[in-house]
Order: sequence, then C-alpha cells, then structure tokens
Amino acid sequence: MKVALVCDWLTNVGGAEKVLLELHQMYPKAPIYTSKYSKKGIDWFDDADVRTGWLQIFPAKMRRLLGPLRQRWFSKLDLSEYDLIISVTGAEAKSVKSGKWLHAHGKKAVNPKGIHISFCHVPTQYYWQMYDDYVKDPGFSVLNPIVRFFFKLMVKPLKKADFEAAQRPDYFITISEYAKGLIKRYYGREAIVIHPPVEIDDFRVKAGPVSTSFSEVMGLGTLECHTLDRGQNRPNGRTCPGRQEYTSQSSKSGLALRPQKKTYCHPLSSEYYIITSRQVNWKRIDLAIKACLKLGRKLMVVGEGPEHKKLVKLAERSDLIEFVPLVDKKKLAELLAGAKGYIFPSLEPFGIAPVEALAAGCPVIAFGEGGALDYVEDGKNGVLFEKQTVKSLAEAMTRFEGMKFDRMKVSKSADGYSVKRFEKEMKDFVDEKVG
Repeated sequence: MKVALVCDWLTNVGGAEKVLLELHQMYPKAPIYTSKYSKKGIDWFDDADVRTGWLQIFPAKMRRLLGPLRQRWFSKLDLSEYDLIISVTGAEAKSVKSGKWLHAHGKKAVNPKGIHISFCHVPTQYYWQMYDDYVKDPGFSVLNPIVRFFFKLMVKPLKKADFEAAQRPDYFITISEYAKGLIKRYYGREAIVIHPPVEIDDFRVKAGPVSTSFSEVMGLGTLECHTLDRGQNRPNGRTCPGRQEYTSQSSKSGLALRPQKKTYCHPLSSEYYIITSRQVNWKRIDLAIKACLKLGRKLMVVGEGPEHKKLVKLAERSDLIEFVPLVDKKKLAELLAGAKGYIFPSLEPFGIAPVEALAAGCPVIAFGEGGALDYVEDGKNGVLFEKQTVKSLAEAMTRFEGMKFDRMKVSKSADGYSVKRFEKEMKDFVDEKVG
C-alpha cells in the first residue's frame, strides 16, 4: 500500500507532532508533506522523507498569517497516486484531495480509489470555536490592531473555504468526544474517536523524587524506598509515607529488600503543584499562577514559549512560583511523580501532558470542558472546575487538598491511552477502510 502523510507544519514539538511521529513509525516509507519544516524546532523526523514547497521560504513566526496560502498550497498538491493519505491537522492540511475525491468530481486521478483519512484533532480554531479569543488577542503585540482589522475583513470567505476543505476527506478521526462534537457542529461531518498515543510507560517511575524543600526537587534523581514497613525510617533518616511498598527476602548477606511488582513509592514531600505546557496565552497558565499566589501554594511551571516573560512578571518574583526550562522525559516523570497535583486550566480538545501526569500517579485539576472530560474523573483521579477563573480554580484546589488519592489507581487510569492501543486502533480502522 502506497501511503502519504500530511501535516499543517513541522516547526515545534506538540501533541499533533506526537501523533504524526507514531504514524511515521507505522508507515516509515511514507513521505511527509508539510507547509513548513524546521529541524531546529523539532528533530523527530531526521529519518523521514519530509517534503515542503514554496511556503518554506517564510519564517516560522509568520505561521498564523499564512492560513489562506497554506490552504491553497495543500489543495494544489497532487497526491492522487497514493492508496492512502493520512492528514494530521487542526488547520489547512485537510485541504488535500484524494484520488477518490478527484475521480468523484470528474477530475484526473492517477489512483481513483485512493482515500484520505483526516486525523483532525480540532476544526481550525481561529475561524470557529476560538474566533472571539483570537480577535481579542491575535498574539502580534503592537501589530494586533492591524491584524485584527484584516482578519475580521477576511474571516467570512476564509470560513467558507475551510468548510469546503473539510468536505474533502473520505473519513474523519478525532481525539476526544469534545472534538467529535466540534467537527459535527462546524463541518457537518461524523468522526470516530481514537485517543492520541501517550507514552505512559515512560512516566511510570518506581520511586518518585524525595525532597525536603521545593528547590531541591530539581537536583535530586530517583531514590529507592529502603524500608521494612511503613512508618519505619530509611537509611537517610526520612520516614516512608503511605503504605508498605517493598517486601523483604532472606539472602546470604542478611535481609534484602525487593520492590513489589508495579508499585510506586510516594514522595516524602509533595509540596508543589506542577504545570507543563508551551507558554502561549490560550493555555491559561496565568490562572494557575494567580491561584497559587492567592492560596500561598508552590507551583512549578515547566516549559517555554512567547508568553514566558509575561508569566514571569505575573509571578512577581515570588518564591512560590518556580520556572523550569524544558527537561528530558526521565526528569519530567520524576517531577510529575513528586508533585501534589497537575493543573490543567486550558480548554483543549485532548491534552497529552495531563495524561502523562496521570501515568506518573499525579492527580489532575482540570477545567471541566473539552478533552479532559474523557480521562479526568472528579474525585477518582483528579478534580474538575467549572469556570476559567482564578476563583473557580482556587476553590477546586482547596477541594482537591481535602481529598485522598490512591496514586496507584491514578496511574492505572491512564492505561487506555497507550501507544500500542493507538497503533492497534489506527491499524484496524485503516484495514477496514482500505482493505
């Protein structure tokens, strides 16, 4: 089967790129067509045949201004030779036309039976569900008034073109029940839900970071829990929390401690909340910072992005807020396992980062709309809050702190989002539609 992969752009690391990476591993010989590719921004596809066009000449920072040009470029691509096209998109990549679509519309197609499956994680947000937010803050600083004026002027024909492009895929797959509803609402198309792949096994650490202070957590690695029973002391004098995590066995050298199968040691000091995210305005990291300042709680903000300076200023140099640059997966797993809770204040169609937190045994405090409803169960593996306000989040955090969560069960709640599950469901769907 001849396969082509298509995505909006490849300029940074994110959830859509993780989906594309898994599809690339499933179809390693499939070329990847995209409007813009930056190896500096993402190095996951060095072994892939990535194909760009004339839009590659534009700098990555102009991406949000190039929607109409991207739509034209994707719609003009001749991919009719392929048996299967899979687009991973939340913008214009769905504009590509399969051989089946071309043939049905009386146009020349090399392979008139070739189909297009669009893995559409959300309708184009700046035209539809987030239009008001985008108009309020287009994200171009002093140029916002100019961008806002022209965007309002052009949005009607752009929405029409986006709707027409959404009629071209033969099938839609999406990432959550929330996104499925948006695709039906704005595009009039049915979609099936296949949750994105999350590397849950990489976030399941057998022992969390043990720290005596907030600042120490960055310097400490994973420490094993050496104890005979809960309440007894470790060699370093600290007390083992929670329940018995390790069993004892006899050996020639005396008593040896062996970890029980699939157990996770609670950290001694879970004194901080954590949020890991690209720092852009719609992620609403500001809510997490303000709520923690209001309640006097410590917060670790992991990541980077264009809003970083604003967020640092918002934190008012408080010792409660610590900013941490991007860290490797092992360190991130430790930070998540050591946190009191993960704060997820944004409205997103899914959210891979909070599922990673769940896998690490870290319960999630999430805004009660969007994709989070697929995996956060209030009172079981986290808490939901009703409004994107500081008051609502702070109240949820207070309620959260009055609850007890079994971190083993929290970790197990992420089981349904593994990479293997994603690969199987995608393969089954492709086999059904392509044969």
